[in-house]
Amino acid sequence: MATSQEVAAIFPGMVQNFRPDKAEGVNAVIQFDLSGDNGGLYWVAIEDGQCTTGEGQADSPRMTIKAKADDYFAVATGQANVMQSFMSGKIKVQGDMSLAMKMASFFGVG
Repeated sequence: MATSQEVAAIFPGMVQNFRPDKAEGVNAVIQFDLSGDNGGLYWVAIEDGQCTTGEGQADSPRMTIKAKADDYFAVATGQANVMQSFMSGKIKVQGDMSLAMKMASFFGVG
């Protein structure tokens, strides 16, 4: 099981790995609602070629990803396949599904 600190560290890592060339023209806030003792609310904002992150509830997210913190940690660290996790219901997406399909490329995965 990942610690809450390990889970929280995913999001600054996403900012570091952000590829603005892959997210050209995208302006969106993505909410992460991670459940469990090591979970929490996090958000990632992509705007004008910049990526920022923070904790808590985002205002008007374009997409929300819901998962157990351990399941999302496994996907984010390459221990689990994102499509298999989505298809099996371990990761749920609410909102802009086309954004979800492109998201991996924004952060250097694919």
